Amino acid sequence: MSRYRGPRFKKIRRLGTLPGLTSKTRSDLKKQLRSGKKSQYCIRLEEKQKLRFHYGLTERQLLRYVHIAGKTKGSTGQVLLQLLEMRLDNILFRLGMASTIPGARQLVNHRHILVNGRIVDIPSYRCKPRDIITTKDNQRSKTLVQNYIASSSHEELPNHLTLDSSQYKGLVNQIIDSKCVGLKINELLVVEYYSRQT
Repeated sequence: MSRYRGPRFKKIRRLGTLPGLTSKTRSDLKKQLRSGKKSQYCIRLEEKQKLRFHYGLTERQLLRYVHIAGKTKGSTGQVLLQLLEMRLDNILFRLGMASTIPGARQLVNHRHILVNGRIVDIPSYRCKPRDIITTKDNQRSKTLVQNYIASSSHEELPNHLTLDSSQYKGLVNQIIDSKCVGLKINELLVVEYYSRQT
């Protein structure tokens, strides 16, 4: 299954607010779909879809992250969220250097972003503590990021990130605490969904 490129409102109407997919919220929509009682499978599926669409992943990518999280020490659900939150495209979004995760992915793909002084054009690059994220030293890159930062409606930054907006520079202080994840989700239901598929 490929990355979702369809109507974004359709997804937030069904799944709720997905800040990574679009800056619009459910309250911006004129109508909402009514739904009756949902089965446990449907609830788990919706949580999985919410995670997938928020972070802009393909089904295969999300499954790979679930497998990595399952082999890592700690709660599988919390490790999964940490892996997704530490992706470069998500870090740019959380810093306010991009308005959405797809927007951040485009910045990375077009080689506007440096990590520790080197161009990184892989949106799934896993950031580590003490990584320094900056824009390329040209006017176009700086203008793009400056516009995003100026129009950013983000609330205060999570504890694991620091932004120097005058230098267009972000710093990863530490691995994210699960309390600071930018999406309201029950990650255990996602893990249950995949455990029942195998």
